Amino acid sequence: MSYTVGTYLAERFAQIGLKHHFAVAGDYNLVLLDQLLKNKDCEQVCCSNELNCGFSAEGYARANGAGAAVVTFSVGALSALNAIGGAYAENLPVILVSAAPNSNDHGSGHILHHTIGTTDYGYQLRIAKELTCAAVSIISAEDAPEKIDHVIRTALREKKPAYIEIACNVSAQPCRAPGPISAVIGEPASDSQTLDAAIKAVSAFIESKAKPAILIGSKLRAAGAEDAAIRLADALGSVVATMGAAKSFFPEDHANYIGTFWGSASSPKVSDIFNWADSVIAVGCIFNDYSTEGWTAWPKGATVVTADKEVTKVGDQTFTGIHLRDLLDGVAKHFAGKAKKDATMVEYRRVGGGETETAPETTKKDGKLTREHIQRALQSIVTPDTTIFGETGDSWFNVARTKLPRGARVEYEMQWGHIGWSVPAMFGYAVAAPQRRNILMVGDGSFQFTAQEVGQMTRRKLPVIIFLINNAGYTIEVEIHDGPYNNIKNWNYAAVVEGFNAQDGNGKGLRATTIGELDEAVRVALDHKGGPVLIECVIPRDDCTSELISWGRHVATANGRPPAK
Repeated sequence: MSYTVGTYLAERFAQIGLKHHFAVAGDYNLVLLDQLLKNKDCEQVCCSNELNCGFSAEGYARANGAGAAVVTFSVGALSALNAIGGAYAENLPVILVSAAPNSNDHGSGHILHHTIGTTDYGYQLRIAKELTCAAVSIISAEDAPEKIDHVIRTALREKKPAYIEIACNVSAQPCRAPGPISAVIGEPASDSQTLDAAIKAVSAFIESKAKPAILIGSKLRAAGAEDAAIRLADALGSVVATMGAAKSFFPEDHANYIGTFWGSASSPKVSDIFNWADSVIAVGCIFNDYSTEGWTAWPKGATVVTADKEVTKVGDQTFTGIHLRDLLDGVAKHFAGKAKKDATMVEYRRVGGGETETAPETTKKDGKLTREHIQRALQSIVTPDTTIFGETGDSWFNVARTKLPRGARVEYEMQWGHIGWSVPAMFGYAVAAPQRRNILMVGDGSFQFTAQEVGQMTRRKLPVIIFLINNAGYTIEVEIHDGPYNNIKNWNYAAVVEGFNAQDGNGKGLRATTIGELDEAVRVALDHKGGPVLIECVIPRDDCTSELISWGRHVATANGRPPAK
């Protein structure tokens, strides 16, 4: 079989497990798109714009392990690079492919369309290098295979996005056939001596402590260490909490799981136990101003082990070149059969941790809808095969309150925090995993950023359930710093879905202002087939979680610190 640069790329996509790639057409990439279409093992999925295309590929990577987006030069790629920045922050291997000007135009002095009007076309590659783990430009077919392989190999190894730029007249040029995919997807092993030393150091640290606690962070998935974390928890017997962004990365039905650690926004009793503990094993954690609630809940210092994806820090020692899962398994093996380090678990039960606290449920169907009722409705439909996307804002805290059966997943974008991320990301995730019960919780302001991709959900008949919270503005910004700029133009959101349907769509838009209307809307959503259901939930502007209020106050304080003198 003969290959071109484009079909080589498509073959590599298929070989690393991509059954889809996302695309927006532009004149520079049309030939490349044709070449990619020749591979029937990797379907081309069209998006409404390049920002959404990038976020769709990011969401796909959450479900599938990797994703790819294909856009045109400059006017397309610069928009998509926003989403690629998000993929970098969230540790997701997304391959961004951008077509580029004709190879003969490089260095010619020509001024081309879709550029900034200079004769230097290298600005996009330079920008991409700042936002990816590997970035290449292909202007000849001869070196295309090794450049493509380098980018994909690096993205998969680092769990970060990467960038490939292909001159528009090179995509259909013949090139060498791909070699075995094992050369691209292979992963170097942990350095054995360093691993042994790290296991010994971490085990000694834990043995020296009476009240350890385990904290799970969002980089656990990127490290491929979720199962290893369970084995560590089983061996130690100590409490386990997840950071906000890591909800569902540790099973919530595990005997040692106690909830979310997030300062004053923590689950009941969790912050008390972590304050009482004499040590913390921080596994795959990201400590930023959001996750530490404005630096007010930041475990650090000599009583904290920081075990990251490939670097472990304990005391005055640092260990590099080891895989997190190998470290966790080694420590778990060390403690297997020994007395449990379960003092924090004993104390958690003693102070009443884990006891269910539920407010009386209102039964009046004509009662005004509240945030609490929306959260109850969400809880009522969560199954082991459910995935919930929580948009930046109060959706974080509503979803955080939801109890998950084993198998259910939650997806946030807390490091990048781009409002509007969730709509296209949910689309991409649902393309990869349409068999799951995919639920999106999004605010009205965030929805207006990227609403177009609901149209693509109708196009592909994806059964996504969308809870759209219409509370007349950017509630998260209101709690951080209010002003008239947080007010938005109201939409008839339920009617928007009907507009997306056009001739052949089967999406459904519903509106709920009372408890009874929401109950009926949820029933309709569960029964609906062949398209998304958007439930517009109308609640007062000031109806938000207490966690958002407290969190917003602390973040605002951190943002408002005066300049150091």
